Amino acid sequence: MATNIIIVGVISIVVKVFGFYKEVVIAGEFGLSEMLDTFFIALLVPGFINSVFLSAFKSVFIPNYITEEKTNKNIGAFQSASFAITIITSVVFMVIAYLFTDVFLELFFFGHTSSYYDLIIVQFYYLLPCILLWGLTSLVSGLLNIYGEFTYSSLYPIITSIVMIICVVFYKKELGTSVLAIGMLIGSILQLFFLVLISLRKRILKLEKPDFKSPNAILMFKQVPAKVSSGFLTGLIPVTDQYFAAQLIVGSIAALNYGMKIPAFFTTIFIIALGNVLLPYFSKLTIDDPKKSFKTLFLLNKWIFIVLMIIMIIVSIFSTEIVALLFERNSFTANDTAIVSKIQIIYLVGVPFIICGNLFVKFLTSINKNAFMAYVSLGSMLLNIILDFILMNWIGLIGIALCTTIIQVLKIFVFYKYTNKQKQLLTS
Repeated sequence: MATNIIIVGVISIVVKVFGFYKEVVIAGEFGLSEMLDTFFIALLVPGFINSVFLSAFKSVFIPNYITEEKTNKNIGAFQSASFAITIITSVVFMVIAYLFTDVFLELFFFGHTSSYYDLIIVQFYYLLPCILLWGLTSLVSGLLNIYGEFTYSSLYPIITSIVMIICVVFYKKELGTSVLAIGMLIGSILQLFFLVLISLRKRILKLEKPDFKSPNAILMFKQVPAKVSSGFLTGLIPVTDQYFAAQLIVGSIAALNYGMKIPAFFTTIFIIALGNVLLPYFSKLTIDDPKKSFKTLFLLNKWIFIVLMIIMIIVSIFSTEIVALLFERNSFTANDTAIVSKIQIIYLVGVPFIICGNLFVKFLTSINKNAFMAYVSLGSMLLNIILDFILMNWIGLIGIALCTTIIQVLKIFVFYKYTNKQKQLLTS
């Protein structure tokens, strides 16, 4: 398990480096241009559907697939049912996105020229099929995780980065204003092709007549609304933070984003590395040896929290120097560094709580306790709104960052108490 976590972590860093280089290339070619703005707007709805809805299905698919494999053993039918649901769901969301994109643009991005909207729509049409491609890719990568093929399931995002770099550098003139959208579409196709090819070579894909009535399939479908609700409500928290930051002086949103970059780097790498490995690991262990699964969870949380807190304290000590090294140039002044550094320290304190909280989330997902996490997400969002308002009026922008960390601290205590309760119920 430890070896797999390290492998996924290292690969995730490599993927992130390529992703960052892709952003550098795109920024160099387009700058802060209308084309880049319209691409990001065109990507908003497909990206949101992927991150909230399609990823949620992958999370509930893994534990229930493992249960099916260990009980009924009708995995071919289960795979087919899961692929069918993914295709149907993706197509439904594609139709919804297609029908409501005009309304979405008029509501949130009003006041632009007709050519601006045309540019968004053209790129959106190229990105629309990506919803289906991402849904299938997510499911196949979940299968690879179940069977321990973590290298391939972690490496595949690098394909889109490479394809987009190639399109921008060599085919910018030929592809015109849709070069980024076309690059992402081609990259998404190649990603799916790559994962399917690996799955066939490893003999992981075993499609048969779908069975939508198996107990594990029904349980999986019932878990999806709760998991989607949890992801949706959690995703609203940073939106709320940015809304309140917008009420302060100009540059407050940018300061929050800059202060979050280093903490987000740590959380993203650890969450990917731990999540990809531990969700299938806990899903198997809770069936085979429930007592050991709880013991492993608490032991992992203890040592990961201690190690991360030590690292975060060291990084916090050099917070000002790190911000100055990364960002302080041209219009980014020493005063900006001082503000961002303070925000960064507050977010760094929350990193161990976020990562350990995510461990509890993966574990509770493995035992299908998604409804509880949806309630926690709802409570967190409501509390975030209240604390944002109070702390913003008390200590300004620092209060918004502090609110986020407080929420993470409270959530981990709630998860710990609930998981302890589940331990008593399942191991007694």
